[in-house]
Amino acid sequence: MGQETWAIGVDLGGTKVKVALVDATGQILRSLKKPTDIKGGPERIIAEISQMVHTLKEEGPASTPVGVGVGVAGQISADTGIVQFSPNLVWRDVPLKEKLKGFLDLPVVVTNDVRAATWGEWLHGAGAEVDDLICLFIGTGIGGGVVSGGRVLTGASNTAGELGHMTIDLHGPVCTCGNRGCLEALAGGWAIARRAQQAIGDSPAAGAALLQAAGLKQPLQDADLTAETVTKAARAGDPLARLVVDEVTNALIAGGVALVNAFNPARLILGGGVMKGLPELPARLDEGIRRSALKVATADFEVVRAQLGNDAGVVGAASLAFGHFGSGLQQDRCI
Repeated sequence: MGQETWAIGVDLGGTKVKVALVDATGQILRSLKKPTDIKGGPERIIAEISQMVHTLKEEGPASTPVGVGVGVAGQISADTGIVQFSPNLVWRDVPLKEKLKGFLDLPVVVTNDVRAATWGEWLHGAGAEVDDLICLFIGTGIGGGVVSGGRVLTGASNTAGELGHMTIDLHGPVCTCGNRGCLEALAGGWAIARRAQQAIGDSPAAGAALLQAAGLKQPLQDADLTAETVTKAARAGDPLARLVVDEVTNALIAGGVALVNAFNPARLILGGGVMKGLPELPARLDEGIRRSALKVATADFEVVRAQLGNDAGVVGAASLAFGHFGSGLQQDRCI
């Protein structure tokens, strides 16, 4: 193999850390995954990432990797690679880039985890051959990334892509960020569960039917009612669950219309865990956005599913390393 045919991608989240050897076509050669040892603090997590990288290097090609890309669930300083704040990791001002460089003796680039996933879907997933797109990842929360004119937008302070915190309803429910009516507060996984809980309280009889359709039994524990159980009940035909899903869909349509009018993407890519329970969502969003967005903005527009699944983070992070450190490899598409 040539010297610059593979890189290392790291996907660091609050529950797991995944490290992978990835070639220039986006194929994963080998990977390792471990639970994130949050209680051990930054030093322990960084040491484990380093050990995982060393293990994969020993098992991988004889050539030296072009570099290491890391996607972290948090706010990142673009210049220094410092994790300024990560609520899931309970980190503040952790010099992740410099620490890893010291352990690995390899060039390192650090970005937000959702932006890394956007990079992966753009280069090697559902965004291939498109230079204007938006990724929207709907999980417990909602995050995203914007590619405009062949560049991933970073913003003045490297926080572009906080699409879940667009205001959809000025008088809507309170979000985790403290504002009201954010897209995440209306359509994120935790918000779906909260809305279903409210609906059950407002209509106990209909709520009992929802719980039965979801396979849940009384007495109900708070952890039992999730976005997954709500979408399961909706697929089973429960009217109350369908109402909640319709509200979520309408919020996502409103957010999609704003994004399409603002950025004029050719493609809106939907990913994240909530998507698994809503197979009809891309078609419904496509129809709703076309109905309400500016007509000229939807002339060459489509809504599609993400393709890389849980691998988007490591593939995107490794691709970012190729873009930053490779000689001619993907450098024309570098964050």
